[in-house]
Amino acid sequence: MTLQQAVAFGGLAVLIVELLRARRRPAFVFGGVAFVFVLLDYVSVEHGLQQFTNRGLVAVVVLLLLSVVLDRSRLLETMVEGLVRGRYRLALFKLYLATVVYSAFLNNTAVVASLIGPLRALRSHPPSRLLMPMCFAASLGGVLTLIGSSTNLLVNSLMIGRQMPALAIFDLFPVGILIVLACGATMVLSYPHLLKAEPPPADKPSDYFLEATVRPDSPLVGRSVEDGGLRQLAHLFLAEIVRGAHVIAPVQPEDVIESGDILVFTGDLTRLDLLTRFQGLETHGQHYRLPQDNLVEVIVAAQSTLVRRTIKEVNFRSQFDAAVIAVRRGGERLRGPIASVPLDVGDTLVLVVGKDFEKRNNLRRNFVVVSNHRVQKFTDPRKGLLALAGFAAAIMLSAAGVVDFLKALLVLLVLYLLLGLARVDDLRRNMPYEIALVIASSLIISDVMVDSGAATLLAQGLLAGVTDLGPHAALALVLLMTWILTELMSNNAAAALAFPVALGVAQQSGFDARPFVMAVLYSASCSFLTPFGYQTNLMVMSPGRYRMTDYVRAGAPIALVYQAVALLAIPVFFPFR
Repeated sequence: MTLQQAVAFGGLAVLIVELLRARRRPAFVFGGVAFVFVLLDYVSVEHGLQQFTNRGLVAVVVLLLLSVVLDRSRLLETMVEGLVRGRYRLALFKLYLATVVYSAFLNNTAVVASLIGPLRALRSHPPSRLLMPMCFAASLGGVLTLIGSSTNLLVNSLMIGRQMPALAIFDLFPVGILIVLACGATMVLSYPHLLKAEPPPADKPSDYFLEATVRPDSPLVGRSVEDGGLRQLAHLFLAEIVRGAHVIAPVQPEDVIESGDILVFTGDLTRLDLLTRFQGLETHGQHYRLPQDNLVEVIVAAQSTLVRRTIKEVNFRSQFDAAVIAVRRGGERLRGPIASVPLDVGDTLVLVVGKDFEKRNNLRRNFVVVSNHRVQKFTDPRKGLLALAGFAAAIMLSAAGVVDFLKALLVLLVLYLLLGLARVDDLRRNMPYEIALVIASSLIISDVMVDSGAATLLAQGLLAGVTDLGPHAALALVLLMTWILTELMSNNAAAALAFPVALGVAQQSGFDARPFVMAVLYSASCSFLTPFGYQTNLMVMSPGRYRMTDYVRAGAPIALVYQAVALLAIPVFFPFR
C-alpha cells in the first residue's frame, strides 16, 4: 500500500466516523477532507476549483432554487381531500400515486412538508395510517427521474466528473417504475395490517403541549381550576400544573391556582387564542408581541446540537431569535416546564419567531422546517399553475432534445424573476451552499480514491469470497453497502462514499461501471427502516406519533422489495457489458 493510498483510506475513515457521529455538518466534513487532499497535491488547486463548475453541480443548484418557487404552489395540497376519500386501501393507493408523480419532479422534502398539515387535519382516516406511506411514496417517486432527488443529481455530477456519460432526465425511469409499482403493491396489500389504527380521541395526533405562566396580578390566583373556567376549554385541556419543583398531574377540578404556576395544556395549537381571554395568563410567545401568523413548526434534526439539552441551557432565544411555545414528542406527555425538558431527536417545536429567525446560519443544522407561516403560498392559484406549467415545459423540451437541460432551467429561473414569481432575496436566502460544497468535495475525494488505487484495494476486500459468484453478487454487495450507509447517514453522504467503491468493484470485477454506479444511485434512496436516515422520515415521526418499531415494521417490507427489484432490474437496463 502506497502512502497516498493510506492517506486516502484515512480520509475515508474520517468521513465515515464523523458522519456517523453527526457532530459536524456533512459539508464541513467533506470539505475538510477534500481540502487536505488539495494541500497534499493529490489533486491540483486548478482541478479542485473546476469541480465547483461541474455541470451536474450547477444543475443541482438551479433546480433547488427553482424549487423555492415551485414549493409555493397549492396544487397537491388542494387535491388531498379528494385523494383520501373512500376505503383505506383506495385512499392509500390514490395518495401514493399522486405523491409519487409529484415527487418525481419536485423536491420530496417540500412535498412531504406541504402534505403533513392537510393529512393531519383529516377526519376520514387517521393521520398515522397515511403520513408514513406518503413519506415513503415521496422517496420512491424520487427514483423515477434524474431531477426527482438531489442524490440522483449528485451521482450524475460524480459520473460527469469521471468522464462517464451523463444521465438523461428519464434514464432512471425503467428501473424506477418497477420499484415504484412493486413497493406500491406491497404498501396497499400490507399496510392495512401493519399500520396502527386511529388513537383514542383523547390522544389525537394534533395535540401539542403548551405552557402559560400565571402572573401575580392574574384573577386566576386563589381560584380553583373549575371556578377559573380552565376546564371548559373546547380545544385545550389542562394536563399539568408545574409549581416550582412540584408537578400536579392529573389536575383535579378543586386544585387551586397560585401565582407563578406554569399551566401545561394539551390540544389544538390553532386555538391558542382561547388562552388570551384569561387576564394575567402569559404564554411564552407573548414576550415577542408578534402576531400568530409568525408561528413556525420545526422538528429537531438528528445532527442538532440541541439534543439532550434544555431550551434554557442553550439560550434558545438568542441563538434563533425565536421562543418555543409548544412541544410535541410523539404520544408522550412531557413532564415539567418546556424550558427544563431535555430535547430529543424528532421533537416537534412550535416557535414564535423574530425578524432575524430566517437569517440565522444554524437553522438547517438543528431543524427540519415543517411549516413556516412567514413563507406564504401563492394566494393567486394562477401563479402556481403558471410556475408548474413553465417547469413542465422546460422538462418536456429538454427530454425531447429540443433544448439543453441546464439552459432550459436557467431560462426558466430568469423568467420566474421577470414575472415576479421569484424574488432575489428568496433565492439568495435559499442558496444551497452546503449541498454544492458536498458535491464539489465528493468529486475531489472520488478522484483521489480512484486514481490512487485505494478504491480498487477496498473493492478487493469487499469482493473476497464473492468473485466467483458472478456480477449479480458484486452488484448485490454494492446495493447492500449503500443501503447500510444510507440508513446510518444522509442519502447524499451515502452516495458520495459509495460511488468510488462502486467504481473500484467494477474495475476489479472487469465489468462496465454503469450498473454499479446505478446501484449506488438507487440504493441511496432506500431509507425506510429508521426516522434518521432521511429527513422526510423524521418529519412525519412526531405528527404520526410513530416509534422506531413502526418504521422497522412498515419499512422493512418496502426496503426488501426495493432491493430485490433493483438487483433484478438494473442489469436489464444497464448491462454489465
